[in-house]
Amino acid sequence: MAKTSAVEKNKRRRKTVALQSVKRAGLKATIMNQSLSIEERFKATLKLAELPRDGSKTRVRNRCEITGRPRAFYRKLKMSRIALRELGNSGKVPGIVKSSW
Repeated sequence: MAKTSAVEKNKRRRKTVALQSVKRAGLKATIMNQSLSIEERFKATLKLAELPRDGSKTRVRNRCEITGRPRAFYRKLKMSRIALRELGNSGKVPGIVKSSW
């Protein structure tokens, strides 16, 4: 089981990303627009730098919904390999059967 503080911090980051995404996208579009003057683009760069770092999408860590484990994460199922194996062995995940040969 992962530390509760790490899981909660990641949840806060997800909320911040959701709130800041529109503003960040607008500023990034302004920065990349070659038709604008250099001064306007530089001002947009400064505004982007003033936004909270946790608003960046790359700061969010994919974690298992069940255990909070950050590694060996399956995106499609939103869980780690360990949780998937436990649920699969108990028959709680449809379509997953223990293999034997």
